[in-house]
Amino acid sequence: MKLRLCIAATVSFLLATDSFASVPASEAEHLKSTLTPLGGERAGNASGSIPAWTGGMSKTDTQVSGKRSDPFAAEKPLFVITAKNMSQYADKLTPGIQEMLKKYPDSYRLDVYASHRTAAAPQSVYDATYQNALETKLVDSASGPMPENGKAGIPFPIPQAGIEVMWNHLLRWRGESWRVSNTQYLTTADGKHVLASDSHADLQMPWYSADGVRKDGVFWTIRMVNDGPPLRAGEAILGRENLNAENVGAWTYLPGQRRVRRLPNACCDTPTPATAGVMSFDEMGVFSGRLDRFDWKLIGKKEMYIPYNANKVLTAAGPTDILDDHHLKSDVVRWELHRVWVVEATLKSGKRHVMSRSTYYIDEDTWAAVLAERYDAQNALVRVLWTTPVVFPDLPGVVSLTTGFYDLISGAWFAADIFAGKNEQYQIVAPFKDVVFTPDALAGEGVR
Repeated sequence: MKLRLCIAATVSFLLATDSFASVPASEAEHLKSTLTPLGGERAGNASGSIPAWTGGMSKTDTQVSGKRSDPFAAEKPLFVITAKNMSQYADKLTPGIQEMLKKYPDSYRLDVYASHRTAAAPQSVYDATYQNALETKLVDSASGPMPENGKAGIPFPIPQAGIEVMWNHLLRWRGESWRVSNTQYLTTADGKHVLASDSHADLQMPWYSADGVRKDGVFWTIRMVNDGPPLRAGEAILGRENLNAENVGAWTYLPGQRRVRRLPNACCDTPTPATAGVMSFDEMGVFSGRLDRFDWKLIGKKEMYIPYNANKVLTAAGPTDILDDHHLKSDVVRWELHRVWVVEATLKSGKRHVMSRSTYYIDEDTWAAVLAERYDAQNALVRVLWTTPVVFPDLPGVVSLTTGFYDLISGAWFAADIFAGKNEQYQIVAPFKDVVFTPDALAGEGVR
């Protein structure tokens, strides 16, 4: 694997250091010159297939109620990658995507379009990211290294270790407060689509609030209520992610019991009720949750084909327009060539997890993990994780929405956070009061 690190002058520093500290001012200045304000390379690649970053796509004077269009709807694919020609592009395809091409040669393909570096963020996020580069460091906690002295931006825009890249993913920009309405489907090996949930949710990231991350360390919150299917209507879940994962909290409301219960182990390979128990907590959005179960190795940076600006998945008329028998319909997923950070997670000695290792691919411009592979205890590749980043010029930002997994063993697959067909998809709203994300509030909204 040919690797390309973001700045040639820092290659030896990135690979040699074991410390988790802020960078010198001379390194941070790259965020104003050779790097984007969030830490990606400003320059394009030598061939021009990856363009230079020139500010991204931003139109903050546009007020959007929740539905958005596809700014690249008129574009046509440059070429198509299939099982027949994949060997020509193998160096830019993840092992998981190559396995999908082999497993479903008649239906799975990559429609590759011109690359657009649409990622953007408010100036306040850029300013905070620069300060974080100077001041934020990782400190030990009961749940492993956690950021200290950071807020309101990317904590480690010039990463020195794999765990810093993963913290960037967890704390990436996707808005401060938003409201969503979506569905989730499990598709069986024989192609039957089963509705797992139809829900609405309020979400907030205190990390990006005007006051900075909450004093209790909570950086991400969600309150989700199921509207369907009938068997699950009225169920609700509340989650609060914390910089110190020992303080993570998750609660469920079960209408049949008319009470709120705290989940005892809301992390890692525990099945999450948010997906009817189909996905584990640490697979949501490709990766979420605590970091202390694995050793995180920063492999480097590589050019790869990844889903990007995939607004077709958002603008489709409904779920059936994006769900195929064994995967998302190939004609709705837009693939582009981008640079990604590659991070390998290996299970620590003495720790328990159903997966022995995983590889994550994190977009350089947004810090979102867009693809991943997971390997079981016998080191067999068993699961491909994915998400579909879409561009929101009004936010501004590129946000990962519909996400899920492909099971290479059983042939079943799952798609979470499907916004297709919903009138209110991803609505940017004023900050919620903290009381909204409490067990009492969850109980108060309980029905039946």
